Amino acid sequence: MNRTYTNDRPARSRGGRADAGKGGGHGSQAPRRTGGPVRSGGYGRRPAAVQGEFALPRTITPALRAVEVFADLDMPEQLLAELGRQGVTVPFPIQGATLPNSLAGRDVLGRGRTGSGKTLAFGLALLARTAGQRAEPRQPLGLILVPTRELAQQVTDALTPYARSVRLRLATVVGGMSIGRQASALRGGAEIVVATPGRLKDLIDRGDCRLNQVGITVLDEADQMADMGFMPQVTALLDQVRPEGQRMLFSATLDRNVDLLVRRYLADPVVHSVDPSAGAVTTMEHHVLHVHGADKHAATTEIAARDGRVIMFLDTKHAVDRLTQDLLNSGVRAAALHGGKSQPQRTRTLAQFKTGHVTVLVATNVAARGIHVDNLDLVVNVDPPTDHKDYLHRGGRTARAGESGSVVTLVTPNQRRGMVRLMSDAGIRPQTTQVRSGDEALNRITGAQAPSGIPVVITAPVTDRPKRGATSRGRRRRASAIRREPVRQSVVGGAA
Repeated sequence: MNRTYTNDRPARSRGGRADAGKGGGHGSQAPRRTGGPVRSGGYGRRPAAVQGEFALPRTITPALRAVEVFADLDMPEQLLAELGRQGVTVPFPIQGATLPNSLAGRDVLGRGRTGSGKTLAFGLALLARTAGQRAEPRQPLGLILVPTRELAQQVTDALTPYARSVRLRLATVVGGMSIGRQASALRGGAEIVVATPGRLKDLIDRGDCRLNQVGITVLDEADQMADMGFMPQVTALLDQVRPEGQRMLFSATLDRNVDLLVRRYLADPVVHSVDPSAGAVTTMEHHVLHVHGADKHAATTEIAARDGRVIMFLDTKHAVDRLTQDLLNSGVRAAALHGGKSQPQRTRTLAQFKTGHVTVLVATNVAARGIHVDNLDLVVNVDPPTDHKDYLHRGGRTARAGESGSVVTLVTPNQRRGMVRLMSDAGIRPQTTQVRSGDEALNRITGAQAPSGIPVVITAPVTDRPKRGATSRGRRRRASAIRREPVRQSVVGGAA
């Protein structure tokens, strides 16, 4: 099963390759897309079936049947072997349903809650269909667009071992990092680019990247890109990729902001929705804790002092910094994460949280997507979100990949009515409890306990600090290098 996969399919048939192999139903042929992106008429305005937030397109060509094990997929042997080495044997529902179709070249519209396995759902197909090809300098073959730096790095980390197994090079292109290093990675001929829209546009404007050879394009968390105002940049980038290429759009929620992308750029997509509510996760508990305003800070501190890690969300950078300092003064190992931090600071904070050096991550919505931490069983909304999608994405940091977890929202009396509306919009029926600091109920639900009261200071890891005895010039040079250090090597799986 060692084949070379290519994007150059005769006559741009959307139904599958001639050698489609396993998966069943590969003989069906889909209508051709004969020109550029479908904007209106034809398949761009096909009959629609109501599903979720807007009327999704009805798939014309029958979808291929789902698979229950990765071995049943028509993928290069190296990818299957790497899945085994990573201990990944059984696909999540969104993977099992979409991979047979995406491997056959079909456009895919995948809807699944955060943590449902979307990254491998699109990543394996992209890598399998690009394996065996080499990119020219500045001309990648595959593109993954994501809304945030953290999500870009998470996607890169997740796909790196699989890219290495098929000798493909990944380049991560995000703001807040050295654009020169990213340009160098692209000049080295990276086959796959994981990018945020703004930085990718900058590199294209500089002449460091061209998208005319991109045959497979993925949009991950498309709804957030629309919410963040990236839609003009996203559409401008999509207009530059190969018009006959394959498109995959994955998101935890789909609303009318995404409708434009679906209608304009996806031709006869296979539509798959893991869960209609995008938030009804059987392994996740939802608690609304009614607290009095005067007692809220004490209750928050006791929750933070629990055993185990927790992410706490607040609305503003100032509130995050203030709570973080209060927690440190109370003896809680906390660190702040928000858009006011430099990218190296954000990267180190996340690394400290994942290793347990920091047990409480206090964050704005910058951490609501793109962060995966194993064994994170509690998310706390210190400030309730104002939008149900933000609630779902914040909560999606726990109960990932089948694990269990709880989402707790602290609600003062004047916030109760708004919280009822938000939960209704999210399709969630939470358990509601009146609590006070020191209560047994607060301990039972969150593991809250009294903090030590001994102030703590979070220091940088030893590997990030200059060695004793270094000259003052060496210390300054080392400190400067730390400030400039990349999230991770920009190119993996091959030479830059």
